[in-house]
Amino acid sequence: MATLSTFHSSCGGFDFLGIRKGRTGGFEIVYDDGVKRRLVWRVQGKAGEAQLGEALRSAVNKPRVLPAMYSELKKRSIGIEAVAV
Repeated sequence: MATLSTFHSSCGGFDFLGIRKGRTGGFEIVYDDGVKRRLVWRVQGKAGEAQLGEALRSAVNKPRVLPAMYSELKKRSIGIEAVAV
């Protein structure tokens, strides 16, 4: 599984968002808070890497990364499902 895109918070936080190809060939979004939490979601539908990257780049620099990520994905009609918690 090769990492396609990674985004780190520029606000001084440890938050990380990344896009990778999953085992089944679709995209997955990875979140890590740099301390104790790592979450993975499988992207539903035909969202492109550029569209996902734009959403994650915008979200990672917000004070509350996860709510911002959900909002950015919803704006772009990108569905996700949790894979690992």
